[in-house]
Amino acid sequence: MTTGASARPPGWRPCSDLSLARGDPLRGTAGRGERWLLVEVDGGWGKHAFLDSTLDADLADRLVRRVERAGVRTLAIRRTGLRADVRRAQRTWSWALVDARPGHEEVRWGSVDDPAELLDLPLDGSAGVPSADPVLCVCTHARHDQCCAVRGRPVVEALAAAHPDLTWECSHLGGDRFAATMVVFPEALLFGRVEPADATRLVERYRAGRVDVPTFRGRASLTNVEQAAHAFARDLTEDDRIDAFSTVSHSEHPGGWTVVLDHGTERLVVELGAELSEPMLSTCGATHTVRVREFVLRSLGTPAAR
Repeated sequence: MTTGASARPPGWRPCSDLSLARGDPLRGTAGRGERWLLVEVDGGWGKHAFLDSTLDADLADRLVRRVERAGVRTLAIRRTGLRADVRRAQRTWSWALVDARPGHEEVRWGSVDDPAELLDLPLDGSAGVPSADPVLCVCTHARHDQCCAVRGRPVVEALAAAHPDLTWECSHLGGDRFAATMVVFPEALLFGRVEPADATRLVERYRAGRVDVPTFRGRASLTNVEQAAHAFARDLTEDDRIDAFSTVSHSEHPGGWTVVLDHGTERLVVELGAELSEPMLSTCGATHTVRVREFVLRSLGTPAAR
């Protein structure tokens, strides 16, 4: 349980403030997710946005278990700025199935009049209506971590003002210490330390086929190792295109990992290692310190023509 503000020791600071002060690296920190189910769940969210919400608890448990067994990641979404009485009056539940795998990116939307119908929703990508519009989700899951609400809400409000039809609040994305966190679908591009002033620029760059490098955590459809390799290659080449790199292979060895990337007509060989951070409280509610993995670039091969 998150420690109440009155019980916190003198000098306590939010996890995102501490992370920023430490300079925790963003690269390679996007939680994995090749396919996603987004479900509109209005009202308040508890620690778990589905199980502790306006949804029937048993129904929510069955839904989450079914979706996760299919290898799909769940995410609760809601519009920002809705009054409490409007949220209580929810009569339809919009949903989106996202395929974020490189080369297969797609968002398909639908809705149900009864959330129990979600238990029969096909998860193979055949349901729903395809949409060419991106989906912008900002974590505002306060009961999971206060930083997500404090830092996330101004960002989602700025986005909603510019892109009201595309913007949603969402549940936990992982990496509370990087709040405000944000994901852009269908590619499942995760961003961290997003500020309100960054938000519209981030979307403009996305629509131009580019990532906002200073806030980019990684592409969730890739492993964390691949995400880190892509990030180091991006730094070297200064290529910020979303699809600038594709993974040819990656392998683990006693010293770390070798990741081979295609970059247009060139090929890069990225050698990675890992170090453990200094002990940290990684969330606002953490009571025990942990060391987290941080990727280190060992070498990056000179591009050679095929």
